[in-house]
Amino acid sequence: MAGIFEMVDRMFAGVVPVADFLWDFPTNYAWYSGIPVLGQFSLAILLLLGGSFYFTFKFNFVQLKEFKTGLKLLTAKTKAKVGTTQLAAFLISMAGRVGAGNIVGVTGAVTIGGPGAIFWMWISAFAGMATSFGEATLAQIYKEKKGDEYVGGFTFYIQKIWKNKAWVGGGMCILYLLYNMLSIPVHTFHVFTAASSIANEVTGRVTQVSEPLYYIIAIAIVVIIAVITFGGIKSVVRFSDKAVPVMAALYIAVIALLIILNLNKVPAFVVAVFAGAFKPSAVFGGAFGVVMAQGLKRGLLSNEAGMGTATQASSIADANHPCEQGFVQAIGVFVDTIVICSLTGFVITAGTIWENPALDWDTLKLDKIGTFLTSVKELVPGTAMDTAVLIFVAVAFGLFAFTTLLCDLTYAEIAANKISTSKGFIGFVRVLGAFFFVPLGTITVLAGLQLDNLWYVSDLINVVLVFINIPTLLMARNIILNAYKHYKCSGGRRFVSSEIGIETDVWR
Repeated sequence: MAGIFEMVDRMFAGVVPVADFLWDFPTNYAWYSGIPVLGQFSLAILLLLGGSFYFTFKFNFVQLKEFKTGLKLLTAKTKAKVGTTQLAAFLISMAGRVGAGNIVGVTGAVTIGGPGAIFWMWISAFAGMATSFGEATLAQIYKEKKGDEYVGGFTFYIQKIWKNKAWVGGGMCILYLLYNMLSIPVHTFHVFTAASSIANEVTGRVTQVSEPLYYIIAIAIVVIIAVITFGGIKSVVRFSDKAVPVMAALYIAVIALLIILNLNKVPAFVVAVFAGAFKPSAVFGGAFGVVMAQGLKRGLLSNEAGMGTATQASSIADANHPCEQGFVQAIGVFVDTIVICSLTGFVITAGTIWENPALDWDTLKLDKIGTFLTSVKELVPGTAMDTAVLIFVAVAFGLFAFTTLLCDLTYAEIAANKISTSKGFIGFVRVLGAFFFVPLGTITVLAGLQLDNLWYVSDLINVVLVFINIPTLLMARNIILNAYKHYKCSGGRRFVSSEIGIETDVWR
């Protein structure tokens, strides 16, 4: 079995340099990388960041002006006639946004760039809220009705914007399905990581993947995912309605407890974030460009604003106006980065484990989840509470990974409707995800393999999606702006697409 996996890994070895080249371009050229500050940013990140600031000004700081509106929509007691409610769509998007990256990714940004990276995460999140508004609104405008559900997302609106060429939508859908399916084993790996952390704390020893516990976990993951996935979009909605608030509340509560126990460290945390943003510590390299790049990258990659990957959730909501989901999804970026990521940043910064002479910082910082858990240990009072806090944190991490895994499968199903709405094809997509790629992730963990090259295929497609989605949003900027003007001028009455000069399937 191991030989087969290794052969598969070698098959994708050629993808690695291509993915690295595109994500790093043009920082991989000396003439560009030598430019102060700017030379730290690749074209993909500049597209995401530049697009975010452009949309912030284009839409007249919509993320500030309509933040309260978004909150009202989330708290309104409404029932969906078709599709899901605004809140349900928001929770599904949060299941995808709030993932393992909110812990592992933020830890990586701080260990490489220092606490100042958190400040630049906030900047990217603030600007990214405008991009999220734009792509969510566009997803709503071009959604399509399927029975008692809505389907849509960036694979749908990209086809419409690019002269309604069917091959464009179909091609984007295939790319997205590949990206999504190949991301599933990674999230499965994170679920195992959380489970092993819990097992280690409970048993007081380092557990091995060869133990029966891991086989039980593997079977449980496959069975639970299959049951929920084969229930369709509405089944995932019901699960997300319950799981997402619990996982968010659990993580926030645990970190809030750590903050209360370490109130004396809060002022130092604030100083470290703002001072480190412009004058990073030598411990982290001391380069302003590095800390800025790490913070902006992590913020953009965590909240997914501009990547198009959260737009499937935006499309399934039953809204009175497309802009409503735009306001709602902008809040999703705020919660993901400015709330959840900041809490993780506090743990890493306040823990200051790089100052502990008993720890090998150069080695430990390479293990992101290990760095985070060690930081947690530094903040607990050294009592019986230690184990309980660590278990709660590991459970939250596992829920982050699990809901992201489930969300990927759901997004794949929604996007697949662009190719075919037949029950047979949608069933095939469900089977492929639940009974091939999820088990693939479990088997590679049990076999002690990583299949790093396979994950690079996902990275490659991800950057390609960025290169396509941001230009598409720029092409559609006036459609989004006109929809927003319509919302403001009409007082939020039901949207009719012809009133802004376009024809759509739903908004007639």
